[in-house]
Amino acid sequence: MQTGLYVSLSSQLALEKRLNTIADNMANVNTTGFRATEVKFDELLGNSPGTKLNNKVAFVSQGNDYLSGDNGELEHTGNMLDFAIKGDGWFALDTPAGRVLTKDGRFTIKDTGELVSVRGYPVLDAGGAPITLNSAAGEPKVGADGLIFQNGKQVGSLGLYQADISKGYLRYENSGIMTTAQPTAVVDRFNVGVVQGYLENSNVNAMREITQLIEVNRAFESISSLTKDSEDSFGEAIRTLGGSR
Repeated sequence: MQTGLYVSLSSQLALEKRLNTIADNMANVNTTGFRATEVKFDELLGNSPGTKLNNKVAFVSQGNDYLSGDNGELEHTGNMLDFAIKGDGWFALDTPAGRVLTKDGRFTIKDTGELVSVRGYPVLDAGGAPITLNSAAGEPKVGADGLIFQNGKQVGSLGLYQADISKGYLRYENSGIMTTAQPTAVVDRFNVGVVQGYLENSNVNAMREITQLIEVNRAFESISSLTKDSEDSFGEAIRTLGGSR
């Protein structure tokens, strides 16, 4: 009887984690460049207290986070300093925590000419160096290959990066991520390109998240009810056996 309680507890822990990821996704449904968090759960076989060693019990793992690979919808803004990426690529920023990858292409030019993110972090080129433009030369024009032109002359290029996110990552602020694997510059840009005057919206599917929220809440309530029934039966058994002595 105790085995059911342990299995129920593992299920509740897994559902709680999924609820947390759904809440985070919904909170960032309007965050530019945000990538939704998904969770992968695995079945674990083990021995719960009170079971024989050769009697394996199936538990659910607490789950591993991963980023959704779906692209967000591109929104036309008309701002020449807004950029989106078509394909599997990221912009790179130089932050106090180190190099951060982001899909948020809302950039501005400081008085010093430095191209920075909406948070004021320097935007990096393919070589990992901050991009510096001529603040007096007007708005830059950027091609699909990321090359930046001012007054008809090339003055730099937007760095596009890729990284193996499956090896681990940490979120940085809202739409940024820091990857365990070292990011590498995209050399062959045949399938990856820059779109000027557009931004990539969050890839969170609000209706799907709401549906999952309802399903997870129902599952949590169902497991809680089963757990209470098991506890009541266990308590009744103890009282019955204790009174039979």
